[in-house]
Amino acid sequence: MFKKILVANRGEIACRVMRTAKKMGIATVAVYSDADARSPHVLMADESVRLGPAPAGESYLKAELILLAAKETGADCIHPGYGFLSERESFARACADAGIAFVGPPPEAIAAMGDKIESKKLAKAAGVNVVPGFLGEIADTDHAVRIAGEIGYPVMMKASAGGGGKGMRLAWGEQDVRDGFEATKREGLASFGDDRVFIEKFIEQPRHIEIQLLGDQHGSIVYLGERECSIQRRHQKVVEEAPSPFVTPEMRKRMGEQAVALARAVGYYSAGTVELIVSGADTTGEGFYFLEMNTRLQVEHPVTEAVTGLDLVEQMIRVAAGERLAFGQDEVQLNGWAIENRVYAEDPYRGFLPSTGRLVRYRAPEAGPAPGSSPQRTLGSLAAFDALRTGETPAFAGVTDDGEAQPYIRIDDGVAEGGEVSMFYDPMIAKLVTWAPTRDGAADLAVAALDRFELEGVGNNIDFLSALMQHPRFRSGALTTGFIAEEFPDGFTGADASEAMIRKLAAVAAVLDMETAWRNASISDKLDDRFIPREDRAVLIGERRYDVSIDGYDRGLLVNLDPQESPLDVVTGWKPGQRQFVATIDDAAITVGVKRTRTGWRLNAHGRTHVVRVMTVRAADLAAHMIEKVPPDLSKFLLCPMPGMLSALHVAEGDAVEAGQPLATVEAMKMENILRAERPGVVGKIHFAPGESMAVDAAILDFV
Repeated sequence: MFKKILVANRGEIACRVMRTAKKMGIATVAVYSDADARSPHVLMADESVRLGPAPAGESYLKAELILLAAKETGADCIHPGYGFLSERESFARACADAGIAFVGPPPEAIAAMGDKIESKKLAKAAGVNVVPGFLGEIADTDHAVRIAGEIGYPVMMKASAGGGGKGMRLAWGEQDVRDGFEATKREGLASFGDDRVFIEKFIEQPRHIEIQLLGDQHGSIVYLGERECSIQRRHQKVVEEAPSPFVTPEMRKRMGEQAVALARAVGYYSAGTVELIVSGADTTGEGFYFLEMNTRLQVEHPVTEAVTGLDLVEQMIRVAAGERLAFGQDEVQLNGWAIENRVYAEDPYRGFLPSTGRLVRYRAPEAGPAPGSSPQRTLGSLAAFDALRTGETPAFAGVTDDGEAQPYIRIDDGVAEGGEVSMFYDPMIAKLVTWAPTRDGAADLAVAALDRFELEGVGNNIDFLSALMQHPRFRSGALTTGFIAEEFPDGFTGADASEAMIRKLAAVAAVLDMETAWRNASISDKLDDRFIPREDRAVLIGERRYDVSIDGYDRGLLVNLDPQESPLDVVTGWKPGQRQFVATIDDAAITVGVKRTRTGWRLNAHGRTHVVRVMTVRAADLAAHMIEKVPPDLSKFLLCPMPGMLSALHVAEGDAVEAGQPLATVEAMKMENILRAERPGVVGKIHFAPGESMAVDAAILDFV
């Protein structure tokens, strides 16, 4: 076995690999850029080596610097994580030439599967279903238009070397091809150094399902079930789960066997994933097609670990050391259900624009068995994992000594309070993984865990993730890759709140007000030890008003919202100053984010922030007559929706424009974003020139 492993990556995946290495007794080496000098993965490692400045091209993508770091520290193997150099054939070969083991597949397999055009040809030859399309070289936009017409709309244009949702454009007609072909080429060149594009048929009602493979260097290859990754935004995965609610055991077997056949055809070993596009309209179980093979560990690997009980990182390390797999296909079993939610630094209330900045506050929910569940034991001969916060690998699903499966929470992250979410790297903050015996149980646990995140300083998508977990269509399992666009066509404004939830939040606000007033009065010696009910308070949430009274009893508080209904029984240990109100209301657990305002509270729970005002009954009567303040009209400005660079201006001062006409292109996170006119108008003053950087909400131009 290896003595020392260098992790050629950063963030949560670097921490993830190191936890397993430490469990196996292998020393660890971190590499870092200037932006990551005090990041958690650096602090976790036994040794660390600086690579260079913050941009990935000057640090994490410098293969020669990583190999030099491995030699200087005496590392005998390198784990690339995902992204960066993980799927670079040249890097894998360079490791072999240097006598350092590469924890991944052989270079030949990386090369064969790294080119999306050639990989589809190999898949077809291996008997794998492939999507109809054109895999040859496309000369120009006119050629692309002809090809798309021959295939039949809709079609998908993809960068040959693309991945992670970059370099992809959906075209419903000729104009979409003309608008997007060159942009797809530019994104492919900017992100992957390759501007080749291929075009294939777009499968309607598509589901994105992938098969996890694991093979050793002795010819044994197994599939570890599937993951459903259909909840995507701009082709970037947001939620993943295992197993899929759509896949039957028979379909799983056919998919798995085709994936194994492809892996054998290229001499594959280590962990890898075959991605498939599946027609949700197909009822035969045959409507699945090869998309690509990812020759690395996937971001969403924890859900497979959760339902199989296997540590994929450990398996990769053992395979790289030449060990045989300790199990065969018949021994792979799927247990329960796991869901992964990706917590991103982005603002769903502003069109999911990326957010950068310092994590002023970061508290993740506690990892391990869910509140109220019993301790777990191991599955078979596999070592149990402790919770993330102990520095060990996170817990896997297990069963208690009485045979009952217990839900649990796993957090994979690589950030810390006070750290910075940089513009140079992926904006993912953490991965929340929940496991339960049933799919609904895993989703319910995810909602509760998302409520327990404390995250300030950057925008985040926690509310949106909670809304997804509660959405009736998600719960039904009727998923497609268009789910988000179809269910949130006008953007995200917060999860719907039931009348029961509104009542609970009204009770929470009343208790917060009482406890705060009581504490303030106690400090100034204006109260004795007796409980004093506050009967003259009104709670206003949106259009609703509740006149509230509170009574105490030996166990908690009884909050009366309506004399015609039973009071809510609130039990809590909340004290003024705490940012989360943790309680039971009528014996049901609830966690509410709390922030004081001038007239009440901002309460966040179950995917929505509610502005709640608490005042005297008399003040509430008068508030109903106040004039509402109208926000300023910003429609005469074209505002930059995110921090980025103005890469192109499509208009000049004095130009008349029509609704939908392109005005400017902003580049952020290596993605091009075309800003269009919302209505007809005339361009007035232009405030920025191409190549200049802009802050969020900067006025690019105004209209006269």
